[in-house]
Amino acid sequence: MRILVVTPTYNEAENVRRHVEAVLARPARPDVLVVDDGSPDGTADIVRALAAEHPGRVELLERTGKLGLGTAYVAGFKQALALGRWDVIVQMDVDGSHDPAAIDDLLAHMNGADLVIGSRYVAGGRVENWPWSRRTVSWVGNLYARTVLRTQLRDLTGGFKAWRTDLLSRLDVDSFAANGYGYQIETTYRALQAGARVVEVPITFRDRELGESKMNTGIAVEAVSAVWRIRLTKAPSARAARTPGPGDDASGAR
Repeated sequence: MRILVVTPTYNEAENVRRHVEAVLARPARPDVLVVDDGSPDGTADIVRALAAEHPGRVELLERTGKLGLGTAYVAGFKQALALGRWDVIVQMDVDGSHDPAAIDDLLAHMNGADLVIGSRYVAGGRVENWPWSRRTVSWVGNLYARTVLRTQLRDLTGGFKAWRTDLLSRLDVDSFAANGYGYQIETTYRALQAGARVVEVPITFRDRELGESKMNTGIAVEAVSAVWRIRLTKAPSARAARTPGPGDDASGAR
């Protein structure tokens, strides 16, 4: 499989080189697309240097300002689909929360799946170095989203995912309206509505060691308020779609 890893950045100069080099070293030999939101700390300059060091394997998509996680992924997905060079697109954080070595496990589960989610909340998954308050917000938020959307998927707010490009091409990525955690919920739910085969595999999520977290109260509130809009909005997929019901299993199939 030809693999592309898409990673949004904003002020990640302390992390981006380590992240990109670790991704490039994986056995599947993924390419990397960094979507930078005009970082004033020189993140884009580091990515340009990495692109020169690894010609053909590292690309930079620069945006003019801090426009948000969801729109960064939309921009990255659109560029990847337009180029048409990859079979699987992996999305992940740059700050060390998502271990590049876990890419191997996500890819190993792509046979028989359209979307593989690196999950903190299935058996074997865990979170390290989070205070109890943030653990509680994340767990309750996932329970709330799972209940409203009537799905058995355990980690709807997780941002470590491997997508088959043919699934992304069936979804109207421009229609994704949520940002932050809400974006993660919306994209997974739209995949289920499009009849995708979705699998969760356990990962260890570690809080960042360097740089500042982008998480804030507004992002959490936006995710909660977005859930009902996501539930009530008709799926934009051009293919036949259905709403998963209470009897669905984790893949969205009955």
